[in-house]
Amino acid sequence: MWRIVRSVLIVLLLLFVLVAAGVAGLLWSTLPPTSQKAHIPGLTAPVTISLDADGIPRIQAATDPDAAAALGFVHARDRMFQMELMRRAASGRLPEIAGPPTLPMDRMMRVLGLRRRAEADLALLPPDTHALLEAYSRGVNAWIDQRGRRAAPEFLLLGAPEPWAPVDSLLWGETMGLWLSANWRTELSRLSLAGKAPQWMIDTLWPPDTAAGNPEASLPAPRLADAAQHLLALLPRFPDAFTQPGTASNAWAVDGAHSASGAPLLAGDPHLAFGYPGIWYLARIDTPDTTLAGATAPGVPFMVLGHNRNIAWTFTTTGADTEDAFIETPVGANEYATPDGPRPFEVRHELIKIKGQGDQLLTVRETRHGPVISDLDGGPGPVLAVSMASLKPGNMAAAGLRALNLAHNIAEAGQAAPGITAPIQNMTVADRSGIALFVTGRVPIRRAGDGSTPVAGADGAHDWIGWASGAQLPNYIAPASGRLVNANERVAPADFPVFLGHDWFGDWRARRIRELLTALPHATPADFVRMQLDVVSPLARDLLPTLLAVHVEDARAVVALGLLRNWDGSMVRDLPQPLIFTAWLERFADQILRDAKIPLSNAGPRSEFAAYVLSAPGQHSGGMRWCDGDCSVPLRASLEAAVTDLAIRYGPDPTTWRWGTAHQAVFAHPFLSRLPVIKRWGVFRIESPGGDTTIDRGVPARGSYESIHGPAFRAVYDLADLDHSLFVVAPGQSGNPLSSHADDFLQRWRDGETVTLGPATPTPTGSIRLLP
Repeated sequence: MWRIVRSVLIVLLLLFVLVAAGVAGLLWSTLPPTSQKAHIPGLTAPVTISLDADGIPRIQAATDPDAAAALGFVHARDRMFQMELMRRAASGRLPEIAGPPTLPMDRMMRVLGLRRRAEADLALLPPDTHALLEAYSRGVNAWIDQRGRRAAPEFLLLGAPEPWAPVDSLLWGETMGLWLSANWRTELSRLSLAGKAPQWMIDTLWPPDTAAGNPEASLPAPRLADAAQHLLALLPRFPDAFTQPGTASNAWAVDGAHSASGAPLLAGDPHLAFGYPGIWYLARIDTPDTTLAGATAPGVPFMVLGHNRNIAWTFTTTGADTEDAFIETPVGANEYATPDGPRPFEVRHELIKIKGQGDQLLTVRETRHGPVISDLDGGPGPVLAVSMASLKPGNMAAAGLRALNLAHNIAEAGQAAPGITAPIQNMTVADRSGIALFVTGRVPIRRAGDGSTPVAGADGAHDWIGWASGAQLPNYIAPASGRLVNANERVAPADFPVFLGHDWFGDWRARRIRELLTALPHATPADFVRMQLDVVSPLARDLLPTLLAVHVEDARAVVALGLLRNWDGSMVRDLPQPLIFTAWLERFADQILRDAKIPLSNAGPRSEFAAYVLSAPGQHSGGMRWCDGDCSVPLRASLEAAVTDLAIRYGPDPTTWRWGTAHQAVFAHPFLSRLPVIKRWGVFRIESPGGDTTIDRGVPARGSYESIHGPAFRAVYDLADLDHSLFVVAPGQSGNPLSSHADDFLQRWRDGETVTLGPATPTPTGSIRLLP
């Protein structure tokens, strides 16, 4: 009997080893080879691609379409599953592979109709842009055809990806246009509080501009407020999977008079959600007529952030209000009121396939303003529709980006700016002789109102009656100061002729950038890199006098307050003060909102709100009104609560706490990070400095303090020699967890190391030859 048992055990062990070896072999087979050849239909000549030690491709092609095909091939080679998730998320097809958890995202995308909009825009693109999208698709499909379900590890379970189509590439821009212009959520939040909170509270939840009061915000009907609150609960929001934050990025530039070389310098670092793989992919492309180097986005055949042979460019989010919610008036069963009489809803039916469940049929209606977002609920109730600039016909962002890639100077970049229709961005540009900032795209002109809250749609009083773009929007060319800065603060004065919006983000990062530039009469690229790593918080410096005036008696709170007395506002990893400050401010803002019975999910940005409450003077006006003129009581209570919680997490002695322990930058795979056993291979972490209001930004997740939003790409462009420009991404070039390039940039990114993307490949480690 023992011999039989032993034999069975040996057989089972051998079977286990064989299965494990087979699985390992399959996974290993998904790694791309270091050297390979492939055929791509439509190439006019062979394309050579060299790979450096970091997995960065340098593409040499005969024509721009050939280069686009090559970029599609290397994007698919390293990021095919990321591209698959992007197009599924934008198309409303995630439940086919992920099941019910992704249904809220898909219902929203089906209602908004991102893919339908992209298909309509594709037909309007100019031939040269369309040709690049076609060539890029052929490159992606060459990889899919060659590898099948081994195109990425995830496809071993899902099966080979579907062929890539040109419209799929437009979905990336549609997605960015949606998430970086999220004012409609703010409008719904205001509506949800109407009649439930004093108007002055509603007006000051999104400081500073709304502090003066907004008479249009008074919509007290409880039915409308309840419907808005219910709708907000259905909408995905950052940091949910596949979402992005609404505020992002730093940019600054100096002209030749303020640089050591005598040529302009430009720095840029977009702040988006951290993830694995990262949103950006470094590449260099050379053709006889064109050089492009910088950050590409997998799925897109253009250089999104980077330089060509003559100019460099970067983007920051403008924060302009390009979305409005309208309260429509139903007439009968299938019509709604308009200034010209009843009009039927446009109706379509969307079939959502759900893994593990039956299909779901979603009925979607549209009005003359746009999609009926209240159809997300599917039940009776008020009809709320949304107008979004990014979803209006004629979104030519792909053609605008193509024109920017080809621009020879600042003037031509300015001509390209209106064509980059969505999202609305501040585009900072430098050529060899100067610097400029252009607001891209188009901003709606309203017949009346300011777009701060949902308004009635039946009478047409608040309809959009046109667009402002190009020279009508803020443009700053060759400023007398020789410097340009934008870090998401207001880009134009309040009396600017075109109304841009009601709600703006704090200017703390911009103030710090200007402070550092003032101390650099002749900057170098290395100076700009050091600036990008600066972690001094102007918000902390602003608020410390108020915080330090608080009297506390709790022993641990006394120690914490004493630590803050010796702090200069630097959010460095090895100090306890950044942790104390961040936890205290979060607790304070939450307590103020709870005391006012304001749902935490309905408020605006926490840093802006807390700063407003603590900085504005006066008992019956300004921010102190939230505390009845004296914030010392809630400040003391929130500090004591914060240090009690921190002691549970990090030990009883505040002097031993470290910001870096709590504030780890987290780059998580949207699927692998959620699976048991293997999730350790789907998440990369590293202790990081900075905070929400520092140049080196690391926005903490609520409660956990993990850094989930910041500059996963940094660049410094040297117009004296663009080949000496400096770059870094995080966590790495590859989306395959088995690849050495999955996270090999992570520590260098954190510590400020950079690479160049010159024409020569340093330490070549691989090569690809693409043939017609």
